Amino acid sequence: MSATPDEEQATPAASTPAPAATLAALRRLAPYIRPHRRALLGSLVAALVGNLAALTIPLVTRGIVDGPITRGDLSALPWLVAGVLALGLLEALLLLLRRRLVARPTTRIEATMRADLYAHLQRLPIAFHDRWPSGQLLSRAVQDLSTIRRFLAFAGVFLVVNTVTAVVGIVVLGSLSWLLGAALLVLTPAFVLLTLRIERRYAAVTRRAQDQTGDLATIVEESALGVRVLRSLGRRKEIAARFLADARTLRGTELHKVRLRAALWCVLVLLPEAAITAILALGTYGVATGALTVGTLVAGVTIMTYLFWPIASLGFLLTEAGNAAAATRRFWEVLDVEPAIVDAPDAVSPPPGGGRIEFRGVRFGFGGEDVLRGVDLTIEPGETMALVGATGSGKTVLTSLVGRLADVTGGQVLVDGVDVRRWRLADLRRVVATAFEDPVLISASVRENVALGVPDASDAQVWEALRIAGATGFVERLPWGLDTRIGEQGISLSGGQRQRLALARAVIGRPPVLVLDDPLSALDVHTEAEVEAALRSVLGGVTSLVVAHRPSTVQLADRVALLEAGRVTAVGRHTDLLADNATYRDLLSGELVRS
Repeated sequence: MSATPDEEQATPAASTPAPAATLAALRRLAPYIRPHRRALLGSLVAALVGNLAALTIPLVTRGIVDGPITRGDLSALPWLVAGVLALGLLEALLLLLRRRLVARPTTRIEATMRADLYAHLQRLPIAFHDRWPSGQLLSRAVQDLSTIRRFLAFAGVFLVVNTVTAVVGIVVLGSLSWLLGAALLVLTPAFVLLTLRIERRYAAVTRRAQDQTGDLATIVEESALGVRVLRSLGRRKEIAARFLADARTLRGTELHKVRLRAALWCVLVLLPEAAITAILALGTYGVATGALTVGTLVAGVTIMTYLFWPIASLGFLLTEAGNAAAATRRFWEVLDVEPAIVDAPDAVSPPPGGGRIEFRGVRFGFGGEDVLRGVDLTIEPGETMALVGATGSGKTVLTSLVGRLADVTGGQVLVDGVDVRRWRLADLRRVVATAFEDPVLISASVRENVALGVPDASDAQVWEALRIAGATGFVERLPWGLDTRIGEQGISLSGGQRQRLALARAVIGRPPVLVLDDPLSALDVHTEAEVEAALRSVLGGVTSLVVAHRPSTVQLADRVALLEAGRVTAVGRHTDLLADNATYRDLLSGELVRS
């Protein structure tokens, strides 16, 4: 089982996993890396050969100092200088080649992982999305996958290349003088461990600052959106005090970052300079005693200068490996969740039917408590059934079972005589259309929102669906009609306008079965009457299950089912139930709390 967001306390940057755990996490990237392994290996080889070519330059410099300069014979100097130039050009060309080789595969890996994550999220049940905050999923799809791409493109390559370069550099320096090689060998581990420790602390504080910035932004957003409420309740000073407290906390974290960064750069400057000083002192002594040549001393100092970045970067690169491993674990936390609602091995595509719906002993529960406790109900083809009940009676849960947005924990739901769990999901959801009480719209045009489930719908079909939903009037008044973009979540529209567009989206495909979860809750009385009049022409030809709270909505139905404490306790005509059932009368008159 994967961790839930509430259980996930350690952030990628804050954690310091053991090397074995880091490698185990990164190995899970193998399926995505395998198709691009040649390009990635080629980029690694190019970077390694480029570094080793540059490491050869100090040896040529040694030849120049101990040869033409010391002996006064300049005949070989042009060839040696040309060699230095050739090695420099080779390093530059290999650097260019590495970037070209690594750019396309790593961006493809990121795109493939993001596509897989998105597709998997679409397959996961509604219950999963209820448990996981959208921000957690968004951070995995954007921030974590970017971290993985950067590691594959840069940190992963240079973690190998710089380690090999540092080892080769120490060996080369040791071949010139065992004393100089030993000095560098002693200083390198201390340098790497110290920078690694500071980098990990800095990464942890950086992530904490990001979280605190998010918290601060949330306060600003809530204050801006709820300014009327805050002012009406006189809470402005309390919210301002909370904002200032969080701002001071963030400031302290940012100052901590500055101190750590200053300490890191102090180490990055001081330790290499100390190493160069030690090599220069030992080398000068060697030259004075005749143990070393001047060329060897120059080569030793040059090698140490060149090895400054490969050695200094190892701490940073190891931290990036830990961050990439944490990001990989967070990615697989979602992908490892098995979709609970999938096509059965024996799934079928039933022939077109009338849309008969049957609930047989339906039970549904979560958290150890049953919401539905044995529902039996039949809706005949072409019949409209209104579902009425108090808060917590299970109305919304019952409607979600028809299109398999959730699965029963007991009993059966059948459409046209076939258990919905045996239907192919794609076919079932073409047959069953749902409009929710809370209309969800996308940041796109009116046309795209209405035709979301029927992408090839014509403008005539879109306008007809809008007419049925009573939305033609306000859509015609929009600046660009059907092409008007309505903003994220339809923010530019009123609640009633959003609900009418969601209703139009449900009816555009003329599905055999229509499930409406209180579709008129955000409409004013005048608009409600218009939509009800249009709905009558649609509901007459389809099987409909309508969650209703208003008497006017109930009157659209042929029959009404009363849901109490997870059971259907009465079924009949509205007028009959109103006359014979006290609970039903109380619900419609508002004497009980309604959802």
